[in-house]
Amino acid sequence: MNAMKKIDLMGYRRPALLVSAVVVVVSLGLLLFRGLNLGIDFTGGNVIQVEFDRRPDVADVREVVSTVVAKGAMIQNFGEKGVIIRTNEDTEASREQVVRVLREKYADMRVIGFEKVGPVVGKELRNQAIVGITIALIAILIYITVRFRFRFAVVSVVPLVHDVVVALGFFSLTQMEISSSFIAALLTIVGYSLNNTIIILDRVRENWRDLPRSGIVELVNDSVNQTLSRTVNTTLTTLFPVIALCVWGGPVLAAFSYAMLVGVLAGTYSSIFVASGALVEWWLKKPE
Repeated sequence: MNAMKKIDLMGYRRPALLVSAVVVVVSLGLLLFRGLNLGIDFTGGNVIQVEFDRRPDVADVREVVSTVVAKGAMIQNFGEKGVIIRTNEDTEASREQVVRVLREKYADMRVIGFEKVGPVVGKELRNQAIVGITIALIAILIYITVRFRFRFAVVSVVPLVHDVVVALGFFSLTQMEISSSFIAALLTIVGYSLNNTIIILDRVRENWRDLPRSGIVELVNDSVNQTLSRTVNTTLTTLFPVIALCVWGGPVLAAFSYAMLVGVLAGTYSSIFVASGALVEWWLKKPE
């Protein structure tokens, strides 16, 4: 712990805040001009139910379907011999192409049903999610203002916005397909980032009596260092299963696992540098 206290983390706050600002601006630019690769849950498409005498592996079916489907298809087993194939394209020609390549590969394949479906995550649900997140952020601001102080509340919300925008920017850059699980990942990221930030700010509050003697920079730096081992341990124990999901989770969990990976890394960084650095800079420019 003593060795950690010697790390002058707040000495890097301004370069770190500049890097964060650049990354956020670039991410917003990517979202504006490149957009997101929305998956079937957001766009709707065709659902085809097929059955086999002996059901093949889901990965093999996905590989066959990918030869005629531009975007990835969702493949899942049902029953003892059936497979459900869900594609972004909602045209009859696209459906017939999928059926054709499957019949060429699997002679025992039978189509037992198909339908055109709308998006699972519709506009109304997305609007409700935005409203819900907004209400949650306002509640966080009120709670932390009452529990700590107003400045703590503001700097605790900044990392949440930072982490979500960075995650969205990553998916816009890579054009990785986004499924409904991506929303769950974003909400998890918000909770994780807020937890890390509150731990640091709570230690700042405990050390607040030392402000006249040490000054805001040293006080926040000591507080971050005192909680650094906990932050690092929490990050590592979260990263290990997330990395395992990225490696072995497959395409179905790709949106969730990679969003979590980016979010955990961004959340750890932002709780140390963005929240703490913003608090220091705000106090230096306008002390209470």
